[in-house]
Amino acid sequence: MLALQQYASSSDEESDDKNEEDGSQTKVEILKPISESDSQFSLKNQLTICAAPTVLPTGLEEDKIHIHPDTKELTYNPKFDELFAPVVGPENPFKTQQQQSDRNMLSGHIEPAHVSEFQFENQRRTFASFGYALDPSISIDGQIKVVGSTEEGKDPEGVTTVFEVTKTRPLDKRKRKKNSDPTDIDGFLGPWGGYIDEQKVAKPSEEEQAELDELISKKNKRGKPIEDKPVEEKSVLHIKDAIDYQGRSFLHAPQDVGVNLKSDSPPEKCFLPKSHIHTWSGHSKGIAAIRWFPRTAHLFLSASMDCRIKLWEVYNERRCIRTYYGHRQAVRDINFNNSGHRFLSAGYDRYIKLWDTETGQVLSRFTSRKIPYCVKFNPDSNKQHLFVAGTSDKKIICWDTRSGDIVQEYDRHLGAVNSITFVDENRRFVTTSDDKSLRVWEWDIPVDMKYIADPTMHSMPAVTPAPNGKWLACQSMDNKIVIFSAMNRFKINRKKTFSGHMVAGYACTLDFSPDMSYLVSGDADGKCYIWDWKTTKLYKKWKAHDNVCISVLWHPHEPSKLITAGWDGLIKYWD
Repeated sequence: MLALQQYASSSDEESDDKNEEDGSQTKVEILKPISESDSQFSLKNQLTICAAPTVLPTGLEEDKIHIHPDTKELTYNPKFDELFAPVVGPENPFKTQQQQSDRNMLSGHIEPAHVSEFQFENQRRTFASFGYALDPSISIDGQIKVVGSTEEGKDPEGVTTVFEVTKTRPLDKRKRKKNSDPTDIDGFLGPWGGYIDEQKVAKPSEEEQAELDELISKKNKRGKPIEDKPVEEKSVLHIKDAIDYQGRSFLHAPQDVGVNLKSDSPPEKCFLPKSHIHTWSGHSKGIAAIRWFPRTAHLFLSASMDCRIKLWEVYNERRCIRTYYGHRQAVRDINFNNSGHRFLSAGYDRYIKLWDTETGQVLSRFTSRKIPYCVKFNPDSNKQHLFVAGTSDKKIICWDTRSGDIVQEYDRHLGAVNSITFVDENRRFVTTSDDKSLRVWEWDIPVDMKYIADPTMHSMPAVTPAPNGKWLACQSMDNKIVIFSAMNRFKINRKKTFSGHMVAGYACTLDFSPDMSYLVSGDADGKCYIWDWKTTKLYKKWKAHDNVCISVLWHPHEPSKLITAGWDGLIKYWD
């Protein structure tokens, strides 16, 4: 303690000497000797103050609370300055520059941000395609920043992405005439004002007119219809005895077959066929349609996809009597007139031809430049010179065979016309179409009197009337046979629906037995199906053809005989 006192006194003396030399007047208090009783408390205080003085770090305030960067939870509401204050503390001098960077995960610093998937993909594809993309950082003063080194990317105003073009189009620079004052009745333009330099009448120059004339002349030359060479129309008779000993042709019904073929009454009771008794072969491609000879049914006609039509015998030797050649493409439909001496054929070559059954000559040709899908003579005896045809251009056209002119057009369908069926003593006819509707027409009135269409209905490409004229059986494309009443109301019969076969996509025809006890139909698998008319129960089915069984006909005078035609080119007789 004495040493400290001496040190203090000596230091004071030295300071006095210096002050005197400087000439400054300073009051100096000389410390009195401290007694041993007071020395402990006072020295303690003095040592405490001198050894650990209160030192504040420069630039910081006393009341600021520092938050550690790794803090996950705060128990109070900090101020902005405290929350984003710089990190305080000694810095590790041995950290590399990469280690000193701010990071919250092993590979760096990540911040959650929402980016539209479309915008991200847009910019990614733009960078992959053009070599530049918009800078995703926040733009300064609304300026667009581009990341990339191409010439297009250096011009931020005209940045083009793979989805959009931001360049100003020439039309966008044009100025419009403006007058939005509604009180100006004559001069008000509103949003309809045209462009200032707009030309509303554009006339081609002389050079442009010459080029246009040249193009039109070439187009007219190209569009001229090429005259088709007329196909050779002929027929071949395959039998030697075309005329019998009495001078009657093959069109005359035989009387020695044990069946009255001229009877008007159907058989009393019909039976299911049990066996295959004959096959007619001669067509090289699939059969499209078969038709009985009117009333007697001792002959039948077949139309095929090999462009030929053949006439066959049903009785005796069952020969092919005559072949008719006259179509370039497949024959779609055929139809006899009431006497059977003439028939119509409709082909995919867009022609309808009228044939003489006995001689095989073509009497007339009709075309509307559209494909005829079905053709029918008017069954009335006084209208045998008129026939109707449903075409691919949604029309039903009526021709007069005497003049060859179109006398009526029924144009109301919305799809190709598939079938025409006469009902109500031939005063009306029913048509079906690809538009999934059924329409009823009065003869010679081109407006449909009845239109039947339902969301549950399907297209019905084949329709057959019942022998008593009260019902229409329609082959529906949902693998069902639908029945409509053929009298006044033409209402669907929900209780009678025949199903079990598969016909979707094929116009398989169907037929009634003469006594109306059975309904028979073909099938897409080549099978033949027979249902009971009253109970709609499936009675029989069998494999009739190797391909689609497209057509079936029950003989009108035989109780259990029917013929089937298929796409295998064969016609089979069943009993």
